[in-house]
Amino acid sequence: MPSENALRHAKIDLTEFRLSWRILILGLFGVCTSMSAALLYGFGTMIIPLQNAFGWERGELQTAITFLFAGVAIASQLLGWLYARFGFKRVAVYSVIIQIIGYVALTQISTSILWLYSAFFIMPLLCAGTIAITWTQLINLWYHRNRGLALATILSGTGLAALTMSPLLAWVMELWGWQAGFLLLATIPLLTTLPMAVFWLKLPEAGASRRATENKASKPAEVAQGVLFAEAVRSRTFWLCNLALILSVSLIVGMITVTVPFLQDMGLSPVTAGQVFSAFGASTIFGRLLVGYLLDRFSPILISAMALFMPVIGCSMYLFAGADDITLLVLATLCVGFSAGAEFDIAAFLVARYFGLKDYARIFGLHLGLVTIVGGLSPAVFGYVYTRYGNYDPVLLYSLIAALIASLTLLSMKSATAYQHHYQPEPT
Repeated sequence: MPSENALRHAKIDLTEFRLSWRILILGLFGVCTSMSAALLYGFGTMIIPLQNAFGWERGELQTAITFLFAGVAIASQLLGWLYARFGFKRVAVYSVIIQIIGYVALTQISTSILWLYSAFFIMPLLCAGTIAITWTQLINLWYHRNRGLALATILSGTGLAALTMSPLLAWVMELWGWQAGFLLLATIPLLTTLPMAVFWLKLPEAGASRRATENKASKPAEVAQGVLFAEAVRSRTFWLCNLALILSVSLIVGMITVTVPFLQDMGLSPVTAGQVFSAFGASTIFGRLLVGYLLDRFSPILISAMALFMPVIGCSMYLFAGADDITLLVLATLCVGFSAGAEFDIAAFLVARYFGLKDYARIFGLHLGLVTIVGGLSPAVFGYVYTRYGNYDPVLLYSLIAALIASLTLLSMKSATAYQHHYQPEPT
């Protein structure tokens, strides 16, 4: 029988959620409607309509995502300065407005694909406040005891986008053409994220101070606590964390692009390969929520290392499974998807835990920029490897080794306590 202390430890304290549920919903929709979620997961559905409308090749259209990633990478470096110069809420609200206008403007692109490339690169720069840094920082400011679970909840917005954007875009474009796809991408944040940001977005010092005495989880002083950017980037811990998560992102983004063709090369039909890969989306959401819950209650390094280790198991199964081993292939996909769901939660959580929130936007922005660059390059590198060797075995071996190194790298990191004493005591 579990002890009373163990049961109390496992129980979720709902106080923060009762006080800050509006922030949680805003963060969820902010992530879901961001360009790195809604547009990224929906663009595949738009490729054929755009190809039919303009005659562009599919490879040319897919390159637009590389320009999107490049824009996000640069925008993530600007966001900390924008917050300091114009204020958190102003940057977020105006960024959502510019994003909506940008999607409407995309309905007027001309016959040159350079217009599409330029738009995908420039839009993240103009609406930098819509990328995940904004919403994760907001959650980190409002949530302390349940920070991991809260981050996991809002970052499930990427899974929500993956589940909803493709069928919605297919439906509207079938009825009204490719322009309707961009109008839909503009309408969703117009009706959800924008009004929520206008009426609900506030920093905890504006409302949490009054409640701090009755709820220790609301720590308004934490808004200004933490180490500076210069100190963070000089630390060994920051770069170990970057190395582990860059390796993880490189294998996950690459596996997303090659899993279905790999399964088809094994002999599975396109329909069956798609059905096997559908397990990826479900395990992403499950992994995100479970790891978020566990991060709040157990050693963050141990939980993170275990999550990043899962592709070792998955890729091993892929390497040894046959075309008839559908159950094994589904399990392999679940393992990789679980790690994919956990990775961003881990990054947001560990940066806040080790370095605090004083310079969070710049510190996490540098990390996000690095992983975005690697994520944008991974599909191209994996494609070259396939062309060079004629199969995906080298890709699977790389992914297995990268996951193993990422997990061991996290385990080599020191406890966050050594850093927390600079700015706050270890939570009790």
